[in-house]
Amino acid sequence: MSTDAVLYDHPGPRAKTRNMILTVVFGLGLLALFYWIYLKFDEKGQWAPELWKPFLESNTWVNFIIPGLIQTLSAALVAMVLSLTFGIVFAVGRLSDHWWVRVPAGAVVEFFRAVPLLLMIFFIFYGLPYINGGVPVSAFWSVVIGLTLYNGSVLAEAFRAGVRSVPRGQGEAAYGIGMRKNQVMRHILIPQAARAMLPVILSQLVVLVKDTALGYIVAFPELMQRGVNDLGANRANVVAAAIVVAAIYIAVNSLLTSLANFVDRRSSRRGIRMQRTAPTESLPAQALDASFSAADGVAGARNQA
Repeated sequence: MSTDAVLYDHPGPRAKTRNMILTVVFGLGLLALFYWIYLKFDEKGQWAPELWKPFLESNTWVNFIIPGLIQTLSAALVAMVLSLTFGIVFAVGRLSDHWWVRVPAGAVVEFFRAVPLLLMIFFIFYGLPYINGGVPVSAFWSVVIGLTLYNGSVLAEAFRAGVRSVPRGQGEAAYGIGMRKNQVMRHILIPQAARAMLPVILSQLVVLVKDTALGYIVAFPELMQRGVNDLGANRANVVAAAIVVAAIYIAVNSLLTSLANFVDRRSSRRGIRMQRTAPTESLPAQALDASFSAADGVAGARNQA
């Protein structure tokens, strides 16, 4: 049963009135800010029709915007899969009982969290060929590897915190019925940690999508490079191009957020249905025997005392 209704204190009439007033004041202030920005842009002639006309032409979208968006989404999707895999593997490594696994995994995570992503992409593209015998690394894989190492390290810490947040008794119960540690991690701890840390994971994936723009350091033809640097510089409408590209980024990240919320709601409903329909007889017999044995042992110890 969810405890949200217990922990949340519903506002009373005065609190609702105060919240409504603050909402209206904040909304008016935001509108005033947008209007001030509009006036300043208008003074510089940034709303002139000739600056926005290229975005009504199909060639602009076919040759600049859409190819850049495809490159951005391709790099982001590959980096997402690799980052999640990296995060899970190194989170498990940091939770290992063996120091020779836990210490190196922690060193890797802390190192790649500390190095700036821009510097990492730069080094992979320009420095790695000096190490691997002169074999060049493409701009695409330089961006993907950099995003994977940085965001995977952040996700590793998120997964580790999520596993630590799962009640300790669940892991102990799983060990009590004979499950090995890798089974406990795969079937008990990591699924619950993923759900608990879903907001953090989602926010980091949104950051990952935006960080593909750092590929400009290696001339990766992603959305900002194609839309702002190439199109904006050629048509002398950099500000207009930046506004359009920013709107596209907002739309993509909003879709990603909506998808994650849908998955979260569906998994929550599924979990509630499973809790309501799961029969008591479905518990393993050895788990029940272990519970009765433990209870008998406690009762015997009390009688002897």
